[in-house]
Amino acid sequence: MALQCAALSFSCVSLNPQAYGPANRLWGPTSFLRKCTVKASGFSSPSPASFSRFRLQGKALESGNGPMEADESPLVVCFGEMLIDFVPTTSGLSLAEAPAFKKAPGGAPANVAVGIARLGGASAFIGKVGEDEFGYMLAEILKENNVNNEGMRFDPGARTALAFVTLRKDGEREFMFYRNPSADMLLQENELDLELIKKAKIFHYGSISLITEPCKSAHIAATKVAKDAGVILSYDPNLRLPLWPSAESARKGILSIWDTADIIKISEEEICFLTNGEDPYDDNVVRKLYHQNLKLLLVTEGPDGCRYYTKGFSGRVKGMKVDAVDTTGAGDAFVAGILSQLASDTSLLQDEDRLRDALRFANACGALTVTERGAIPALPTRETVLNALLKSVA
Repeated sequence: MALQCAALSFSCVSLNPQAYGPANRLWGPTSFLRKCTVKASGFSSPSPASFSRFRLQGKALESGNGPMEADESPLVVCFGEMLIDFVPTTSGLSLAEAPAFKKAPGGAPANVAVGIARLGGASAFIGKVGEDEFGYMLAEILKENNVNNEGMRFDPGARTALAFVTLRKDGEREFMFYRNPSADMLLQENELDLELIKKAKIFHYGSISLITEPCKSAHIAATKVAKDAGVILSYDPNLRLPLWPSAESARKGILSIWDTADIIKISEEEICFLTNGEDPYDDNVVRKLYHQNLKLLLVTEGPDGCRYYTKGFSGRVKGMKVDAVDTTGAGDAFVAGILSQLASDTSLLQDEDRLRDALRFANACGALTVTERGAIPALPTRETVLNALLKSVA
């Protein structure tokens, strides 16, 4: 079949403090939010015994046993975009100055799917790529990483999305996106694998798939099918302002599905953006984003770790200190870390001590990811994470 060439355009932006960015500051540059004072709130040092529980949980998950009921599936289905990230081979340069780029598979939902599989969990990806070499390459990468790719679709008339991303010397991340439209934007409701969605224990998604039709309608339909089937809904807005028509449309779009999610992960910058500039370190501000049916709200704080909020308790878990090479995918690795634990045992949501252990694990996943270039190539295995955690308390 002959491939039709889609129109190619790009948008380039340096995300700065005034633009509320970067949207996902996990091991990212210092932003204006850092001037806010973080109150020390109940840090506790993890013990080796905590990580023994992880080792047991990991074995249970990988063997298909564990605390799940017999008729429940540990599958996490991730919905949204998958694309090619181009990362400079030399750090500290702008996109224009970079002498060469390394291509790396990416896209937040796909990163999470691979991250979960690499940690020993079961995952699947639903989304659309171009019927081109990059699209086929991405499908094969999912397969190689033990991610179910049966829900992938290929568009003969649009290309697979591309994104160039780098960290400049001044600490700002710079993005350039090629999508006008890209194949991920063209997924239609009648192309959804509904049976795959219904099999999930957790259905995870972002907000980029809400920007344009027909993908927006497909996203909403998929979420409804999952909700009706009793699947846990996990939402990481993953704000990317240059992809939205305006800041207001981004805010409205992200919040339009807020109240349907059971688990939400956001960054400090996203709190500031969604609350029109309020202090993201103020628990009262964060609680404004906690809706009645929410089971867990997570706030990532980069190298400082994360905060967690449930109806019954809240707190902060310190992060793991590492030397960052490339921050791309750190937030997705964190999400993969916590969802891999919750898919195995949702009772973590009611047990603060065990939830804190799971979040230490998730923090370590994010930290290890920034020590290598690219998102998917850098995602750690469960063994790597456990070893790093044990070394951190040795």
